[in-house]
Amino acid sequence: INDGEGHPSSSHQALKGTSKWATSLENLLEDPEGVKRFREFLKKEFSEENVLFWLACEEFKKTQGKKQMQEKAKEIYMTFLSSKASSQVNVEGQSRLSETILETPHPLMFQKLQDQIFNLMKYDSYSRFLKSDIFLNHKKSEEQEENSAEAQTAAKRASRIYNT
Repeated sequence: INDGEGHPSSSHQALKGTSKWATSLENLLEDPEGVKRFREFLKKEFSEENVLFWLACEEFKKTQGKKQMQEKAKEIYMTFLSSKASSQVNVEGQSRLSETILETPHPLMFQKLQDQIFNLMKYDSYSRFLKSDIFLNHKKSEEQEENSAEAQTAAKRASRIYNT
């Protein structure tokens, strides 16, 4: 179904923005704007390190070369997991992690810890985020932009009809 301009009608468009974010944490984390808003929210809750750790782990999985992996693994360990970490995340089994694992890095070495943090965000912060002013205000401004765009399209159609 298309509108008069040949574009899919809004009921058949893929979800985007806040509508997509609200369907799952996975969708939120796939959208750079969603990540930005979620970080903003987590900063207010003093738990921004969770999403930063999750993002660092995602980036780490794409790292090529042993030397780069060692450097990146050490950076993640020192930033998020060491007892002296500047942005320490709270994960089970953390006390058993030692710097020796950094010598033989592999792409999924942080997976269990990343999954713990993901679940913590999913079942804790994410639901609060969806009720937060940050989310709701962004959703409202998106809806206003959409309504304004639809009004302009309707006006264009009307002017074509009456100016022919």
